[in-house]
Amino acid sequence: MAYQSFEDLEVWQRACALSVRIFEAFADCKNFTLKDQIGRASLSIPCNIAEGSERGSTKDFAHFLNFSKGSCGELRAQIYIARRLNLLRKDAFDHFITETKAISKMLEGLRRSMLAKSRPKEKRIRRRKLKA
Repeated sequence: MAYQSFEDLEVWQRACALSVRIFEAFADCKNFTLKDQIGRASLSIPCNIAEGSERGSTKDFAHFLNFSKGSCGELRAQIYIARRLNLLRKDAFDHFITETKAISKMLEGLRRSMLAKSRPKEKRIRRRKLKA
C-alpha cells in the first residue's frame, strides 16, 4: 500500500469522522466522566495513526496502530455503556458499533500488512533427514 501521509489513509479518515460524530452525539451529555472518557478514546484512534505514521519506522507505525486498535475497543465498550445509560439513541448506537468494528478490522489489516513488509524474507533451507 503506497501512501504519502496518514491523511491519505482511509482508516484515518474514517476514525476522524467517527471522533467528530462522537463529540457531536455527546455535546449535551451531563455525565461528564463518560463524556470525557468517550471523547478521549475517540480522539486516540486517529491521533495514534497519525503519530505512528510520522515516527518514520514501520515497526513504530505498527506499534501505534495497535494502540489505536486498543482505543477503538475501549470506545466500543463505552458506547455499550452509554446505550445502557440511555445516553444514545439506538440508531446512533448501531452506527457507532458498526463503525468501530469496521475501523478495528482496518487497523488490524494495516498493522499486519506493515509487519509483513518489515520482516526480512527468510531463505528456506531444505534439510535432509539424517539416517541413523
